[in-house]
Amino acid sequence: MNKMTALTLIAALGGTLTHAIAQQPATLPPAAQPATTAQNTTMSTAVTAAPGAVQDPAIAEQAEFEKILRAQVLLERIYLSPGELDGAYGSNLRQALTTFQTLRKLPVSGKLDDATWNALAVDTTPTLAEYALIAEDVEGPFQPVPDTMMEKAKLAELGYANVLEGLGEKFHASPALLQRLNPGKTFTRAGERIMVPNVSGKEPLAQATKVVVRDGAKTLQLFDASGRLLAQYPASTGSSRDPLPIGTWKIEGVHANPVYNYNPKLFWDAKPGDKATPVKPGPNNPVGVMWIDLSKPHYGIHGTPVPAHVGKTESHGCIRLTNWSAAEVGAAVSAGTEVILEK
Repeated sequence: MNKMTALTLIAALGGTLTHAIAQQPATLPPAAQPATTAQNTTMSTAVTAAPGAVQDPAIAEQAEFEKILRAQVLLERIYLSPGELDGAYGSNLRQALTTFQTLRKLPVSGKLDDATWNALAVDTTPTLAEYALIAEDVEGPFQPVPDTMMEKAKLAELGYANVLEGLGEKFHASPALLQRLNPGKTFTRAGERIMVPNVSGKEPLAQATKVVVRDGAKTLQLFDASGRLLAQYPASTGSSRDPLPIGTWKIEGVHANPVYNYNPKLFWDAKPGDKATPVKPGPNNPVGVMWIDLSKPHYGIHGTPVPAHVGKTESHGCIRLTNWSAAEVGAAVSAGTEVILEK
């Protein structure tokens, strides 16, 4: 696959954004509006309780949500991905913060401490942007995705199950987050205006000459020829039954929107009666929207139909990324790129 194909895939995941997103905060109900500048990012925490007073738990929870979501968005924009954006602290955000702290020569805690927050808050990019739904967001076609591989193989394509799933991939967000940011919205008609994480318009990612996957950290990193870190993504990296093939490999090819050739003989957990069969392309394909083939037979870097599981569940030995991360990696690498798989 050439670079234009990979870039087209990224554009498809991002959708037609430039005409529909206003890069400034818009009015939302206070309970749903994360802050949008370094000066007002902690809206709830800016309310100081009187000495001895007990802070309303709901206000404290909202303030923490706003702060974490802002950190997630800012890290995503500098290619230190915290995975699916959800406004909650977890292992993927911890890894992104750890790398940010290391690069900025801050105390490494993996937590959103004061020093880290202050360093992130130098960037005053809005946390959210307003987006007008377009026809392709709401018209589908949508259909439930079967659980079994044999049933998946019967479908002409493996598209989105619903509107929120598609919007989640477009804006790197959990469907639950989009609902929380948009109380009262229906997500059913073109032209409806919603608030979304501000992940569009990032600086272009430079070409990588080396990929490093770390099993222990559950991360994939891209480096340029000088050894500079270009990007980091959370990754699922195998299991005790299907361990990551530690060693140095090369990329054999990069394939957007792949057909998945399912072979039950390669899987210890294949269902009885399963047969070898092709599974059509789409974001709910078992390898998502991108397959990056490695010189180790049957192994690759790929997307996934379940972004919330990335970095938190096991894989069959391959390196699994969110679909949007896999698309970014696919555009930054090519055949011959070195891939180092480490413990």
